[in-house]
Amino acid sequence: MLPKWFDDWNSSNPTNIFGPAILVGAAGGAVFVAAMLVAFGQPYATESQQTGPRGTGMHVQEFAMNLAAGDPTVADFYTDEPFVPEPGEALAGDIYENVQVLGGLTDANFNRLMNAMTLWVAPDEGCTYCHAGAAEGNYADDDLYTKVVARGMIQMTQSVNENWDAHVNANAQVGVTCYTCHRGQNVPNNIWYRVSPVNSNVAGWSANQNRVTMVSNYTSLPSDYLETYLMADANGDYARIGVHDLESRVQQQPGDPLIQQTERTFAFMNYFANSLGVNCVFCHNSRAFYDPGQVTPQWATASMGILMVQEMIAEHLLPLQDVYPAERLGPVYGDAPLAACRTCHQGYQQPLQGLNVIANWPELATTSGEPDYSAFQ
Repeated sequence: MLPKWFDDWNSSNPTNIFGPAILVGAAGGAVFVAAMLVAFGQPYATESQQTGPRGTGMHVQEFAMNLAAGDPTVADFYTDEPFVPEPGEALAGDIYENVQVLGGLTDANFNRLMNAMTLWVAPDEGCTYCHAGAAEGNYADDDLYTKVVARGMIQMTQSVNENWDAHVNANAQVGVTCYTCHRGQNVPNNIWYRVSPVNSNVAGWSANQNRVTMVSNYTSLPSDYLETYLMADANGDYARIGVHDLESRVQQQPGDPLIQQTERTFAFMNYFANSLGVNCVFCHNSRAFYDPGQVTPQWATASMGILMVQEMIAEHLLPLQDVYPAERLGPVYGDAPLAACRTCHQGYQQPLQGLNVIANWPELATTSGEPDYSAFQ
């Protein structure tokens, strides 16, 4: 349709239109993206939390959109103020049969706590999750294993709140309740069992690795670090978490940490980071991991947490081994389910983002059986 002279001229003077077109398209795309970011915000914007001295790069970055969204389970936490006991008021242990742990509570506060535990742990099943005869008004029997386990978990919660204030309430009074771990589920998320040896076909050191397991955070790191560091050996001793030698080319001596211990330590630290949603410098100065004088205050809090979990496992969780039915036991050794950092924290620096869950539940804050209601008078 064009004149012949125009076609002839274009044939003898070819022009590359692709370069300018790409340039114009790229510039237009950049303008469009910039306009969208201005209009809707930067989806990958981060906020930094400084954990160490200025100039050392010690800060934890988190996505602003995650911080704004928050932990969705916080909204479902049920709480209710206690009833201040009147002098001479009848106690649950005198009213009901087989009340072994909470017998010192008044009837009103006892039932108030039972209702809360139901909502925290078994909102769908209700009272019958622990009491087989609830429909007939029989709450005394220990026919269901869940009731026996719940009794042990109440004792563990009371012990944690009373004896581990330095970890649980390091920054503010927050405490723990059943909901801290359960979040409305019968079985808490992120429980764990013994899994070693993962690779049983390798002679000698199987490395307990190179198999995809949730415990190793799907890395090739060892999967047995939780049982190594959080469970006592036959002598009641715990493995040392530390592999540093400040001297170079040191001759290996009997009893010295091996490379396997280094891998386990790194796996354990990886677990810490994923459990709390932080990085190494949340607790350590990365220039001197080995120097206790350069750690952050969070290091002490985390160290207390390790000791707390070791006690929880030894005194409260392992003793329930024979109570659980087969379907609740571990897949390899048939062992009791255990807890660790991630069971409570679930990806946040503080469980439930620092929500004070113990404020209205003094019954779970003491092992004495005599709650302190003075704050409510």
